[in-house]
Amino acid sequence: MLTTRPRGTNDILPDEAIKWQYLEKIIREICEQYGYEEIRTPIFEHTELFYRGVGETTDIVEKEMYTFTDRSDRSLTLRPEGTAPVVRAFLEHKLYSGPQPTKLYYVGPMFRYGRPQAGRFRQFHQFGIEVFGSRDPAVDAEVIGLAMDFYERLGLRDLELNINSVGCPQCRPRHRLELQGYLKPHAEKLCPTCRNRFERNPLRIFDCKNTGCQELVEQAPTITGSLCNECNEHFQRVKKYLDTIGVQYVVNEKMVRGLDYYTNTAFEIIAKGIGAQSSIGGGGRYDGLVEACGGPSIPGIGFGLGLERILLAMEQQGVQVPKEEEAKVFVAVLGEKAKETGLRLAFKLRKKGVAAEIDYLDRSLKAQMKAADRYGARFTVIIGEQELEQNKAVVRNMITGEQEEAALEAVEELLLKRLN
Repeated sequence: MLTTRPRGTNDILPDEAIKWQYLEKIIREICEQYGYEEIRTPIFEHTELFYRGVGETTDIVEKEMYTFTDRSDRSLTLRPEGTAPVVRAFLEHKLYSGPQPTKLYYVGPMFRYGRPQAGRFRQFHQFGIEVFGSRDPAVDAEVIGLAMDFYERLGLRDLELNINSVGCPQCRPRHRLELQGYLKPHAEKLCPTCRNRFERNPLRIFDCKNTGCQELVEQAPTITGSLCNECNEHFQRVKKYLDTIGVQYVVNEKMVRGLDYYTNTAFEIIAKGIGAQSSIGGGGRYDGLVEACGGPSIPGIGFGLGLERILLAMEQQGVQVPKEEEAKVFVAVLGEKAKETGLRLAFKLRKKGVAAEIDYLDRSLKAQMKAADRYGARFTVIIGEQELEQNKAVVRNMITGEQEEAALEAVEELLLKRLN
C-alpha cells in the first residue's frame, strides 16, 4: 500500500526528530572530547565483505541480510552492521599508513531482516566507534568507558555492563573440542541452526536465543576456562583499567556476542525493562578482522550502540530530552502589502540567525496569535494596514504580554537587542 510504510521500518516525525538530534549532538561532543573522527560509509557494500568480515555462521549472514543483485549481476548487501564497512574503508584509503592508533566514529542506518519488536526494526540506527592499531588493554577500557560515559550523559541509570574474553585463534581450538565433547550426546536436542553450527563454530551456540539450546549450554565449559596465558593476561588488565576509571562491570563467561570476528574482549550493555531483547549496545576486540578482509595484521576494537533501543530505554526510565530555548519571532501580517513587508523582515531576521515564521494562510490576527503561541515565539511582530500607514509595527513580548511600537526600519534592530 502506498500509504503504509514497510514492516520493520519507522517514520521519525518532527517531535521525535528533536530527540534524535539531541542524541547526535551528544555523540559528536563526546567523540570530539575522546579524539574520534567521523567516517561515513556507503549504505550498501559487496556481499562478500560481510561473509568474510561478519562470519558465515552468524545469524546476520545466515538469516538477516538484505542482499540483492544489481543490473551488472553483482551481489550487494545493505549494511547490517558498521564495523566491516569501516574496516574496508580503512584499507581502501590506506589509513593505516598514517599515525596510529586511528580512532573513528559513525552514526547511520543499518538493515537486518528480523522479527520487529520493541525498539528493534529492520532498518535501525547505530552509533559506533572503531580503534585500529593498538592491542593495549587500556584502549579496550577507553572504548567501554566511552560507551558508559555516553549513557551517563544521556541520564540513563541502572545499566549492567557484561564483559568477557572470547580468546584468540590459539586458545579457541581447545575450547572447541571441549564444547563439542560436552554437546555431542545432546546434539539432537539442538535447534536446526545450532546443529549446523556444531561442527563449524560451536561457540555460536552460546549466542542462540532458543530456550532448549540455552538450557543445554547452561553447564557447558566456557571459553574463559581455556584462555591462553596471553589472553588471560589481556583480560586481567582490561578489568584493572576498568577499575581504574571507575566503570563497574559483571564478568559473564557465557557472553560471546553475535559476530564471528571478536577476539579477546567482548562486552554488552543491558538495560532492564525494555522488553525481551534488553541489550542497548555492545562490542569488542577484533584483532584478526583487518587481515581477514585482505589487509595487514592490524588490531582493532569497537562498539555499536542501537539508537532506537537507547531512546526506548530513556522513555522507560522517564529521561526527558532537554528543550533548548530558541530565539523565535512570529510575524503576524494583515493584508498583501503587510505580507510583503513582513516577509522581508522575516528573511532579514533569518539571515541574522533568528528563527522567524510568518503567516501564509491569511488568518485573522487572533488566529495568528494562537499560531505564534504554538510556534513558541518569544516576540510577535504585528503589521497591518494601519501600521503601514504610520510606518511602524507593534512588537509584542509573548511571555509578559507587553507591547511596544517601533518604526518599520528599526524593528529588526529592536528585536535583535531584545533577544540578546
